[in-house]
Amino acid sequence: MTAPPLRLSVLDRSRTRQGQEPAQALRDTVAFAREAERLGYHRFWVSEHHGVPGVAGSAPTVLAAAVAAATTRIRVGTGGVMLPNHQPLVVAEQFGVLAALFPDRIDMGLGRSVAFTDGVRRALGREKDAADRFPEQLAELIGYFDGTGRSSRDVHARPAEGLHVPAFVLATGAGADLAADAGLPLVIAAPRGEERMLAAVDRYRERFRPSAQAAEPYVVLAGTVAVAATTEQAERLLVPEAWSSAHARTHGEFPPLAPAEEILERAMTPRERAAHQEALRGHIAGTPARAAAELAALVERTRADEYLVTTSTYDRGALLDSYRLLAEAVGLG
Repeated sequence: MTAPPLRLSVLDRSRTRQGQEPAQALRDTVAFAREAERLGYHRFWVSEHHGVPGVAGSAPTVLAAAVAAATTRIRVGTGGVMLPNHQPLVVAEQFGVLAALFPDRIDMGLGRSVAFTDGVRRALGREKDAADRFPEQLAELIGYFDGTGRSSRDVHARPAEGLHVPAFVLATGAGADLAADAGLPLVIAAPRGEERMLAAVDRYRERFRPSAQAAEPYVVLAGTVAVAATTEQAERLLVPEAWSSAHARTHGEFPPLAPAEEILERAMTPRERAAHQEALRGHIAGTPARAAAELAALVERTRADEYLVTTSTYDRGALLDSYRLLAEAVGLG
């Protein structure tokens, strides 16, 4: 009996490219979602970042609405809304509107990170310890949908109440345990730090408590998969994002994506080069056959239910080709 094709999804962060206006990055995200739907990807998620020069996606529910309106079948959601930055009532209302407009297509991916800088946190009215309230906020948010939350007895989120919007917890730190305790699907980064990731996934499955949202554990791995005609070309796709990460670590600012050729010609400082090399490690990159085999092996090791592909690079054409080649290699569509 033939095994079913691997379930693949997309997380796009609306990365800006050098010399490009943020508006173009947002338009590219919407166009990318249409292509992902055509290729057979299961979900298309967008992210939340505040005050980051290299990321245009700052309002995920707004962008998700544009993506859902431009597509017809693919599931649309967030990877994720950072719950500590918001009031649960407002989040419930936003997802309620999305679910009412696009029935049975909306996902609610939720994270517990707070803004990176003091200035952004002040602008959001949040402190560093805001993430400590995540379990309480999560319970309140779910309660607005299913009527079981404490606040739902006297405050009703319209039109969220009574609607089913699948919720997912993005694992950072204690996220795997929080997802298990809440009985929600887990989204966790892979494959870098694989031993820690495997331990967290095992603990999640052991600790999982069935809920109205999910009867069984559900694990979504998230990571970069770069695919091209040759391994060298695939690895080259990793260079722009790796440099943005390295620059952020060494200079405190996450810049727009630059061409790989320009980055490779840079006279990096020893600290920059070390950070760049580290950022290039731990990803899946290669020909379609090699990438599909590595991905299948990772999913087998982890018994993951789904893989959320988070690849980004400067060359948008090459990026779309990478997603197309991967879809073809694993038999999507």
